[in-house]
Amino acid sequence: MTRRRWIADTWDEASAALHGDQAQHLSRVLRAQPGMEFDVVAGGRAWLARIASIDRDSVRFTLLEELKTAPALPVTLLLSIFKFDRMEWAIEKAVELGSSRIVPVLAERTEKHLAQAAGKRVERWRRLGLEAAKQSRRNDLPEIAEPTRLATVLAASEPADDPKRSAVGDVTRPLRILLSETEEDQPLLRILETSADAMDGIMLAVGPEGGWTASEIALFTGAGWHSASLGPRILRVETAVIASLAVVNAATLKAAS
Repeated sequence: MTRRRWIADTWDEASAALHGDQAQHLSRVLRAQPGMEFDVVAGGRAWLARIASIDRDSVRFTLLEELKTAPALPVTLLLSIFKFDRMEWAIEKAVELGSSRIVPVLAERTEKHLAQAAGKRVERWRRLGLEAAKQSRRNDLPEIAEPTRLATVLAASEPADDPKRSAVGDVTRPLRILLSETEEDQPLLRILETSADAMDGIMLAVGPEGGWTASEIALFTGAGWHSASLGPRILRVETAVIASLAVVNAATLKAAS
């Protein structure tokens, strides 16, 4: 039977702990007891851990042995803000598929009331990300950034003083890809397979509903982004998130084999 996985709130070299909602769920709902074993993620590493002590608001584990796990995808997902119910579903699936960072983007076609309310949704998105990370047995907790205007994100993605570093996602020479609705653009898989930078990190921009405006596409182009297609069909934003990350997963597995 597969052990449940938890993401520690605090940890040191030999122990880890859950607090708040996670601890209450484990102690009150699952009725866990000292001596029971679970998988615990602490400091980006997964461990077999045994409960050392437990009460209503805190569960402390002894870390027993490190587990072998697959790393997160080196992908920063720029996700334009759209209808919140569907966006939450897209965030959940992006986390399950391994995205290491999600940046909610305020685009020109983001509806005004969604843009105004987005800041209040971030903590909910992070809770969804936490649950999706546990469910999919990740060994890390992906970062979900504050909502940011597109121009700010693109400026931050330019190389910093060190030409091998990026201010967004802190990855080396990221391959920057804009998903396009123009089927004449190169397929996403082809760009990934022919780029030497792909495995060093990827920034992937998806959305918004109605597509990026001409001025936004010009911003991407000026910042050195590649345009990529997912095929001849027009996809919803949440579908494009899943399809594109599935392609990235496939390319990553192929490159590693």
